[in-house]
Parts: sequence; structure tokens; C-alpha cells
Amino acid sequence: MKQSTKIAILGREVRIGHLDQFALLLDVLSSRKVSFVWYAPFVEQLLEKGLKLPHGEMFTSSEDLPEDVNLFLSLGGDGTFLSSVTYVRDRGIPVAGINFGRLGFLTTAKVGSEPPLWVDDLLEGRYSLEQRDLLKIYCDSVPEGFYPYAMNEISIHRQGPAMLSISIKIDGRLLPLYRADGIVIATPTGSTAYSLSVGGPIVMPDSPVLIIAPIAPHNLNVRPLVAPITSILELTLSSRDLPAIVTMDNRSFMLPSGGLARITRGEFPFGYISLFDNNFIKAIQDKLLWGEDKRNDI
Repeated sequence: MKQSTKIAILGREVRIGHLDQFALLLDVLSSRKVSFVWYAPFVEQLLEKGLKLPHGEMFTSSEDLPEDVNLFLSLGGDGTFLSSVTYVRDRGIPVAGINFGRLGFLTTAKVGSEPPLWVDDLLEGRYSLEQRDLLKIYCDSVPEGFYPYAMNEISIHRQGPAMLSISIKIDGRLLPLYRADGIVIATPTGSTAYSLSVGGPIVMPDSPVLIIAPIAPHNLNVRPLVAPITSILELTLSSRDLPAIVTMDNRSFMLPSGGLARITRGEFPFGYISLFDNNFIKAIQDKLLWGEDKRNDI
């Protein structure tokens, strides 16, 4: 293990039932002589619950995340993991998700009642570092200070009762008009999230593609479309009443009728840590029950 390992820890909430598991993880990490950089609001919550934490630096944004951080841990579920994108940004810091949530599809490992054996794998670099594509949005409606990158998907969804009309060009080529509740533009990483729920395909994470999946289209002939990740998408929105909601993973802003948005591949990837016994195929079998055949239980 490198003596200079400095770990940034991001969390939102640790439920009462997980406090013992969290304390166990901290004990194991502390015994490895690592340095800690804590997400400040998370620390306040943990101290209120009576946990004793190792001393360390604090961060609240990407700007005050120390330059010498070389490992980033997201403690929670998939929502917390997606938030790590806004802190790591283009720094190239490897990110591991430790599941204290529910499904935890994106997370690298799960904490149980026994000392986590995978800690040394993380600290000693015994893992696969996958370079996951991000999506970027260019839009006049993006609020100031809003981070315009997403790891799972960018979705545009109606806010009022009327459906949306969405015009999309791919590299200047116009697609048929989408009349639907909205549209999901997903990365391969996001193919098992919202895109899957609206009928999009499951895509291997290293595939150089993006997915365009309509949400409740009012047309039996409209289906999801897979396009190269290098595509430039130009979207024009038409809404009869309220502005639409643009959601980037777990952050949102409003797009008025007539608004334009351009979506491209991000200029840099996200460093996703995958332990060697936690591959994508195993994840969709274990967590999405892919291939499960209940007829064998009859």
C-alpha cells in the first residue's frame, strides 16, 4: 500500500441500521494509515449520531477538494455515486462506490457485518479502472454554476398535462418528430437506469454509443435508437403549457417551449473502479435478475 493514499469520502446519509457497518469500515481504513478528506455536511450528520471519526481535511465542493486526493469513495447508493461526478470533474481521480443504499447497481462493493476484505484491493490498486463516458449539455437555460455533465442520462420530461413535441437532429440529420412525455439520452452506464425503465436496451459499459429513448411516446412505431457516442444531438422543444424539466442524473433545471439544447460526449471520462469479482454481467444477473427463470422453481 502506498503511504501517500489520501481518500476523499462523500456521503449523504447513513441509516441507524448501518452505523455499525460504517464504523467497521472506518476502523479498517484507519488501520491502513490513510489520510481522510471528508465531505463536510456528511461529517456533521455522523457526529450528530455519535460516531467518532478520524481527523482529516474537509471539502464542500470540487474547488476545495485537495489536489493530492488519489482515491474517492462514495458511501451510499447510486444517487450518492452519481453526485461524485460533480466533485471529481476532470481530475481523473478513481471513484469507488460503497453500497449502504438499496439496489446499488453502480457501486463497487457492499459493506456487511464482517471486515471488508476488498479494502486492501482498493488501496493497493488491485482493480480494473474503467473509463466511463459522460454526456455534456449546451443550453442557454443552464443555470449559472450548474455542472453540465451527466454519467447516466440527460432526460427532458413534461411538467404539465400536455405531451411534448421534441425535434432531434443527429449530426445535422433530422429524426422523425417525437411526441411523448419526454426523452432520455443515456450513456451505456445509464442503460440500466431510467433508459431501461422506458424500454431502452441494456448496453455493455465500454460500448462507444448513446441511447435515445422516448418516454411514453404517442406512437406505436417509435422505438429507442442507438447512435455513436461521437454524435452531436440538437434538440428543440415545443410545449403547450409549462416549461419542461431537464434532469442530468439527479440535478435539474427548466427548459421553456422553443428552447434549444445540444448534447455531446463529454471531453473527459469518469474513472470507475470495478473490482475483479464485480463485473457488469454479474451485476445485471444479481441485481436485475437477468436470465432468471422461475419455471425451474415449480
